[in-house]
Formats: sequence, C-alpha cells, structure tokens
Amino acid sequence: MNNVVRSYRDLQVWQKSRILVSDIYKLSSAFPKEEMYGLTSQMRRAAISIPSNIAEGSSKGSTREYLRFLSIAYGSLCELETQLYLAQDLGFIAPDAINLILEKTNEIGRMINGLSRALEQKLTELRTLNSGLSDAQTY
Repeated sequence: MNNVVRSYRDLQVWQKSRILVSDIYKLSSAFPKEEMYGLTSQMRRAAISIPSNIAEGSSKGSTREYLRFLSIAYGSLCELETQLYLAQDLGFIAPDAINLILEKTNEIGRMINGLSRALEQKLTELRTLNSGLSDAQTY
C-alpha cells in the first residue's frame, strides 16, 4: 500500500472530518428552526473549521505553522463536542445519535493528535540535525 501523502486530500483525518461535516449538517437540519442562527450555525461552523484548518495548515511552509493549524482544528473539534452535548441537553439530539457522532469525533481527535505528534517528532529531528551541523562547523 502506498502511504505517501502528496496533499491534505490524502490524509485520512481530513477525509473523515469532511464526512463529519456532512453528518453534522444532516443532524442539525432537524433542530428547531429558531436555532438556525444559534446552535445550528455554531455547530456547522465548528465542524467546517476542522477539515479547513487541516487543509490550510498543510499548505503552510513550516511544520510549526502546520502544528498551529492542527491545534486550531483540535480546538474546533472540542467546541463541536461541547455543542453536541448542549444540543442533547436541550433535547435536540437523541442519546444514540450523539454517541455515533462522538465516536467519530473521538477518532478524529486521536488522528489529529497522532499527526501532531509525528510533526513534533519531525521538528525534533530537524533540531537535532541542525545542532549537529553547527557543532561540525565549529570543528
């Protein structure tokens, strides 16, 4: 199997977060109409922010910037989870429906964290390599 990532579109976390957006749109379409500019809108924006920040971060020229955007994506994921619980508290979502969505958010959260750890490791390796070059230059 080819694991080469050529684009953010190749990342499973981006693909799964796009599906999550569709799920949130479908779920929130059953909310009361008076929530269209309240919780419905907030949930949709938080959901959209997840794949959007993954994509934007991957296009940045530095790993540090990519990590910053992954952090924003993770924050949006947590925001969405909170909004899901609020929607359940308000009686807009049945417990079985929220559990299915939360399984997806948990998986996406683990994937974002895994990608972040891999990028942090890359930064550590680059720092080590660069410090080795500096030492070699002084001798």
